[in-house]
Amino acid sequence: MTPLVFLPGAGGDQALWPPVADRLADLGPIHLFGYPGFGGLPADPSIHSLDDLFGWIVEQLPPEASHVIAQSMGGVLAVHLALEHPERVASLVLVATSGGVDVARLGGADWRPEYRILLPDVPHWFEEDGTDFTDRLPDIRARTLLLWGDSDPVSPLSVGRFLAQHIPDAHLVTVAGGTHALAHERPDEVVALIRSHLA
Repeated sequence: MTPLVFLPGAGGDQALWPPVADRLADLGPIHLFGYPGFGGLPADPSIHSLDDLFGWIVEQLPPEASHVIAQSMGGVLAVHLALEHPERVASLVLVATSGGVDVARLGGADWRPEYRILLPDVPHWFEEDGTDFTDRLPDIRARTLLLWGDSDPVSPLSVGRFLAQHIPDAHLVTVAGGTHALAHERPDEVVALIRSHLA
């Protein structure tokens, strides 16, 4: 059975995905990731950038190809994985993410001031990260499901549409009333959509 890898956003909250992952466990082994220095996990002194975190994740992944399911910042890491190690990605599910494109240019609100107030102890480096995969999106070969809420100011629907236009085998599904916390707030709908994608 193909493993299912779940990547959270910049909150690093490991509690984000279990309401979804637990209901998909019949499809394959579940791997829930958290990030060193985020979500209350101890920091790793070797991680100083998103590229460092990406390298750390690659080392922790199952050896075979996985279905990679990612939220927000996790979606940037998932896109990076699909580009650099396509053999490790059986399929992609990107939920309310930038996907490594310029969200501000597409109308996204600046999330950083509020985030820093809510989570003052998380690493600062990811806030200045300038990862841009725009020109490489057409190289993604994994079948990709894009799950977006139409009430997300951080990664608005325009971002999902942009990714759908540039990733060759991508399908965009909009959840009415969904926010940036779509996966947490609407697990029943998210589970059904992911299950259909992986079928």
